[in-house]
Amino acid sequence: MNVDLLYDEGCPNWRTVADNLSQLLDEFAFTLQFRESSTLGAAQAALYRGSPTILIDGHDPFASVDAHVDAACRIYLTPEGMAGAPTLDQLRAAINTKRSPT
Repeated sequence: MNVDLLYDEGCPNWRTVADNLSQLLDEFAFTLQFRESSTLGAAQAALYRGSPTILIDGHDPFASVDAHVDAACRIYLTPEGMAGAPTLDQLRAAINTKRSPT
């Protein structure tokens, strides 16, 4: 499984996601790649919906059907309300859903 973290250095929430994904590396077998994407052209090419964007095997599990591609800071709906990053449990659930059966 491949997990890509697309981010803009100007949006600090990507660091929270990077830390959480790093914690999950021990729990799940996946390759983690970091890709900076701060221009609209790069965002459109990668279906980037703001920083941070998490792609699991090329799919954004947090994107709504009507999500816009944008080079901006992203907001996530969490159990605690709106936040700049999904929770560790939300990331765990997204990765577990995409994990291949063993």
